[in-house]
Order: sequence, then structure tokens, then C-alpha cells
Amino acid sequence: MIVRIVCRGEAAFRTRKDRSPRVNVVVLGNAGSWYVADLERAARDRGDRCERWEFTRLATEVATGSESIRHEASALEGVDSVIVRTMPPGSLEQVVFRMNLLARAERLGATVINSARAIECAVDKHLTTARLQEGGLPVPETFVCETADDALAALERLGGDVVVKPLFGAEGRGIVRVSDPDLGLRVFRAIERTGGVLYLQRFVPHEGYDVRVLVLDGEVLGGMTRRSASDFRTNVARDARAEPHEPTDVERDFSLRAAAATGARFAGIDLLYDRDGRLYVIEVNGVPGWRAFGRVSGMDVAARLLDAVARDRAEW
Repeated sequence: MIVRIVCRGEAAFRTRKDRSPRVNVVVLGNAGSWYVADLERAARDRGDRCERWEFTRLATEVATGSESIRHEASALEGVDSVIVRTMPPGSLEQVVFRMNLLARAERLGATVINSARAIECAVDKHLTTARLQEGGLPVPETFVCETADDALAALERLGGDVVVKPLFGAEGRGIVRVSDPDLGLRVFRAIERTGGVLYLQRFVPHEGYDVRVLVLDGEVLGGMTRRSASDFRTNVARDARAEPHEPTDVERDFSLRAAAATGARFAGIDLLYDRDGRLYVIEVNGVPGWRAFGRVSGMDVAARLLDAVARDRAEW
């Protein structure tokens, strides 16, 4: 079966003139994902069409004068948007192919949230940190290398207390705090042996909470604090407690600039205050969760996301 994503000049699905036109959405997500189910629920409420696709079942066919994107489970005419909710692990070839498919889907007329270029930036902590610094935003001092010896030397330069993070990762998985050189050497060598990249960030002493701000299309949707009583990591996935939070003007400014630095339309920005009140931008999540945010804010984020898709199509 062939999935054809129509070009923007075609007439398919372009007849509705109301302010919230019916849209046809594909979600690249895992089976059983709460976020896929929430988008499907919002689509039903709006009268939109929403279908889940598997990243690994995508294929493409290119011939003289034509190009198509395939999926085993579906054949859709006139996909308005592809919403990315997962990026499965894979080889370098597989990841490059998937990014190319997202870029081709955009070329063929579908909006992709977030774009391939934005996801490539946001999933790479080094590139994100460099872009944030380039945009004049405050970031913790960071050192990235490939050898355990270089990392061990950097540990001392970074004050002897660092957070070691996987270059690609989310929800606090794989993050360790290292303040002992002997332990650090074992951690660094283990990462080196597995072919990983060593990403070390100076530990920022804080009061046990951070701020997550959700941004969509240059607008701050809102914020929440995430507080942990027992872990320096404040991810809700690691049992931190989410609380409602109205972002300050500075937090809004930093968040909008951080999203722009990565090119992400839809992003979760992680901000952290040190004990002296200095604010740092820690991370930009290009596939942000909203389950905890929706619970504490009462906002229907899935509906807001589909509204953005509808606005895109109305502008065609």
C-alpha cells in the first residue's frame, strides 16, 4: 500500500472554510502510548482523523516524476501533519533514513511536528547546548569528549562535581552524578568502551526543583515546577512531584529563545535556578510530554496541538 502525502497545491481536503478545519493526522508513536491515545481522543472530539504509524514500518518509493511514502498499516490520501512522538533506537543508517523520511514528508506537503532538523538538534544534547550558548542563553559549563582520560581531566576543571548524561536520552534515564575521581574513571571508561560520547556538565546546586515550560508556535502555553525530595533529577518519570507554575517574564523569554534556537515548534524547556537565584537553560525537549503538565494546568494540550495543525492547513 502506498501512502501519498499530497503537495500543497492540490485540492484534496481543502473545501472547509471554518476556523477549525477537519484535519488528517498521522502520529509516529509506540503502541500503547498515552500520548498517542490522547491525540486520538482529541481528534475524535474535533472530528479529525488520527492514525498511529510505526516508524520502523515506513518505506519510500522514488521514480521519475513521482515520490511516495509507504506504510504497511495504512494508505492515506492527503495527510495534513505528521506528529512525532517517538524516535526508536537504531543504527546510524536507520536514524539517518528516518530523518530523511521526515524531511521528505515536509517536502511532499505535510507539516511535521517537530521537523527533522529540529529533532536532530533537540535530541543531541551537545548541539542543543551549543545552540543555546550561541543564542546568548545561560547554560551550565559543559565538556564533551570521547575518551575517559579527557573526561577525567575535565572533571577537575568543572569543579569536581559533574552530571554525566547520555548524548541522546530523555526522562532522566542514564544520568549519573560524579564527584569522586575513582568512580568517575570507572563510569567514563564504561562509556568509552561502549562507543559512547562523554557529556559532562558542571553540577548546579539547586533547591530540589526545576521549571518546565511548554512552548507551541512561539507561544508559551504554561509552566510547571517539578520537585524531588530524594533525587537531584527532577523528572516526573522519576517520581518528582509536578506543581502548577506561572512562568515569569524571564522564564518566558528564555523558553521562547531556546525553542527558536533549536527550530522546534513544540518544545518543553527545562530551566533550573541555582541557590543564588541564577537561572540556567538545561535542556530543550523536541518530543515533549504533557501528561503531568495537563494534569496540573487543566489544559488540553493535544487539542492545542491539533489546532496548530488546523491553522497550518487553513493557511494553504
